[in-house]
Amino acid sequence: MAGPSFKLERPHPDPVIGVDEAGRGPLAGPVVAAAVLLNRRKVPKGINDSKKLCAKRREDLCAALRLVATVGVGIATVEEIDRINIYHATMLAMTRAVEALAEHGVAPAMILVAGNALPKWHHVATAIVSGDALCLSIAAASIIAKHERDTMMLEYDRAHPGYGWASNKGYGTVDHRAALMRLGPSPLHRRSFAPVAQASLPF
Repeated sequence: MAGPSFKLERPHPDPVIGVDEAGRGPLAGPVVAAAVLLNRRKVPKGINDSKKLCAKRREDLCAALRLVATVGVGIATVEEIDRINIYHATMLAMTRAVEALAEHGVAPAMILVAGNALPKWHHVATAIVSGDALCLSIAAASIIAKHERDTMMLEYDRAHPGYGWASNKGYGTVDHRAALMRLGPSPLHRRSFAPVAQASLPF
């Protein structure tokens, strides 16, 4: 099966931005979004849906992309996730990622967003289901978002040991859920998520 291409970017005027997020499903940690403007003459080889790449390959591609592409990253915190829910926090992270591109002087003519929903913004945009597997700009954004969030979770694991975040990245694995019941929630657990609420203990 062919990987992502520029087929979905070509009908639109430049600049075309790809946007994707990482971290909607975990029990802990922020949700992170990336917005990427690729230089179509300098595209690192091997860009694909981040879920199809190993951590080392994502790390290498993230570094390569930052050398040749314009990148914006947006984060919605655990507190924001609990306050406005994960859907709206994801939209907020995407909005912040696109706003970060403005700091580089990028005013998008079109934004291609992975998924089936769009933030409420003034930009011309379209949502693309499985966009990270189809569209090079979105695939690049998926790599940036995933690597940035994974790096954050490694740091959080050192600050809050015992939950296995270095390996599970905050997702609700069996070991993570067992640690949650044993240790109780950390400040980085999402209280609005049912498994965390069920394990809620004073801290």
